[in-house]
Amino acid sequence: MNADDLKKMQPGFDSPVLNSQLVFRRALQALSMPGRLVDLPNLAAVPRQGHSASALLLLALVDSDCRLWLSPSLAGTDAQAWLRFHSGCHFVQEPAQGNFLWLCAQDRWPLISDMHAGTDEYPDQSATCIMETGSIQTGTNSQAWSLSGPGIPSPVGLTAEGLPADFAAQWAGNHATFPRGVDILLTTATQVLGLPRSTMLQSFEMLEV
Repeated sequence: MNADDLKKMQPGFDSPVLNSQLVFRRALQALSMPGRLVDLPNLAAVPRQGHSASALLLLALVDSDCRLWLSPSLAGTDAQAWLRFHSGCHFVQEPAQGNFLWLCAQDRWPLISDMHAGTDEYPDQSATCIMETGSIQTGTNSQAWSLSGPGIPSPVGLTAEGLPADFAAQWAGNHATFPRGVDILLTTATQVLGLPRSTMLQSFEMLEV
């Protein structure tokens, strides 16, 4: 990275420790209460590519020990340079190699089964995937999927624009490998919703059969 690149680099968190802790707590909140939308305040000058919420999450979650896979629209962009500069993370070529994955909404995504699900001995070493969506709706008016499981007092409806048509089937395969499995954070521009591997996701069509 040359001097001109450094001059153009967007800054990270205004208060690195406090802001990173805040975003980290919001991510934990989303994963501990699946199906609940959590707001992410704008705490950094984020890259032009991808959602602000996605960039903030990764800025708080990844460090120099992490391997990150970026979908095609993000790879080789300012977003990659920004994360490399502020976190020191390493970028990988294959989805299965990543501790974290950032999937841009406009790209064709790898299958969840192509991501690292951990091992029986070390299920905690599985990947966390940031998936961008156009919009997310939850509650009784959301009719695409039903979420149930730990952290969900009663089944909650979920609609997320832009997810693959077979997402429910992919997720069923991921959930079936528990305690192994990929954890997912769905994002809009300013919000995040957690889907930990322990969550059961069923389409309403499946429930009606």
